[in-house]
Amino acid sequence: MNFRNAWLIATLLLATPALADTVKVDDPWVRATAPGQKVAGGFMTLTADTDMTLMGGASPVSQHVELHFMKMENGVMEMREMQEIPLPKGQAVNLEPGGLHLMFIGIKAPIKPGDKVPLTLRLKGKDGKESKLQVEATAYRGKSM
Repeated sequence: MNFRNAWLIATLLLATPALADTVKVDDPWVRATAPGQKVAGGFMTLTADTDMTLMGGASPVSQHVELHFMKMENGVMEMREMQEIPLPKGQAVNLEPGGLHLMFIGIKAPIKPGDKVPLTLRLKGKDGKESKLQVEATAYRGKSM
């Protein structure tokens, strides 16, 4: 093996750990708000290529972004904040109305249909390493899933 081939192989081997785990984001959207409304839901489908955890998010359109779940039981709606949402390897995790979702808290200005809403998701890999993922969600008044 010559020096050039050995250098190429060493470079590729050393570069491999630097490749980030990835999360595929499908159909990100945010519910448009009415004037004066201070919260909005955020929805999407996330598929990780390795076991990961969604830890939270941030957006310039709100004071903060929380992870939530919602369910109806005996005619009563229950909604709670979650600290994290597991993203099992290769499994699509749906953030959708009536289930797991994001809550934009402290909306700074109305979100109008068609607006593009920037969002940064905080993720943690199975190795404990945290990363951020930039997403752009489209605002809709209501959307069928």
